[in-house]
Amino acid sequence: MCADRRWSADEEQSSKLMRKAKESPFVPVGMAGFLGVVAYGLYKLKARGDTKMSIHLIHMRVRAQGFVVGAMTLGVIYSMYKEYLAPRDPEEK
Repeated sequence: MCADRRWSADEEQSSKLMRKAKESPFVPVGMAGFLGVVAYGLYKLKARGDTKMSIHLIHMRVRAQGFVVGAMTLGVIYSMYKEYLAPRDPEEK
């Protein structure tokens, strides 16, 4: 019975994640971009040339954080547009 409760808890968490992703679509975009930048940086780690590893990792971190901050900024702008500028239905309250 404990396994059944854990299964339903996992199901609730995934539905919660999907609901949150629909409410703010730029969060998954930011997460995917972060993972993409990190994967690309790790792939390019072999061909870094003369650059020190610490400098390469710092540049990779800055790029990944920049992508996440950009996605968060777009998400805030999108939610502000939805809240204040988008036309609303007169029937909706």
